[in-house]
Amino acid sequence: MTHPIPIPRPRADRPRVLDLFCHRGGMAMGYHLAGFDVVGVDVDAECSTEYPFTFVHADAIDYLHAHGGEFDLIHASPPCQLYTPLNAYNHKAYPDLIAPTRQAMRAIGRPYVIENVEAARPELLDPVMLCGPMFGLRMYRHRLFETSFPLSAPVHPEHRALCTRNGYLPTEAKPFMTITGGRHSRAWQRAAAHAMGTPWITTIKGVCEAIPPGYAHWIGQQALARLDTKAVAA
Repeated sequence: MTHPIPIPRPRADRPRVLDLFCHRGGMAMGYHLAGFDVVGVDVDAECSTEYPFTFVHADAIDYLHAHGGEFDLIHASPPCQLYTPLNAYNHKAYPDLIAPTRQAMRAIGRPYVIENVEAARPELLDPVMLCGPMFGLRMYRHRLFETSFPLSAPVHPEHRALCTRNGYLPTEAKPFMTITGGRHSRAWQRAAAHAMGTPWITTIKGVCEAIPPGYAHWIGQQALARLDTKAVAA
């Protein structure tokens, strides 16, 4: 597949970020655009078909223990299903990986980012919330980010624009999309990927699980500033 966004080869002079539970690379693209070389890790081998950077098929925490020290920044998006409202109805058993991920990250000692949904707030330490309109996106998509370094957020615009119902395409009257799981059309999938800023993701599940690259670009720029400051001090 020809990737819609040109991807340069890794460079020795660029800092490296380890993207754990990487899915199909929404956060990865944002870190890349911020100036990082990216390596993604996921236990789902199918993610490799669309992940835009180096992909490793492995258990994320095992790989972190073995290779985390080789990276300048570590990002993780542990599975969120345990915390989503839908699980209050289906009562399925999902792994709780936020605390084990944090423990492993702290053992490595590199700057880190942990992302999850709003319902996971009690499990995260002083998280910062990011949302689509902060980055000019036409979707209300709150995600929380725990970081080991100070992280600021842009001004959060009021939610004034109307949203379509899940599965419906945006209209002039309702220009914002609702992007969550379900049985959707291919037209909806393409529109959702475009709205998210992830045009390379071609599956409905993939786009519903994605995080807009704009979020990681924002975080990555602040992480780079911290890394540059430490390099100068050294």
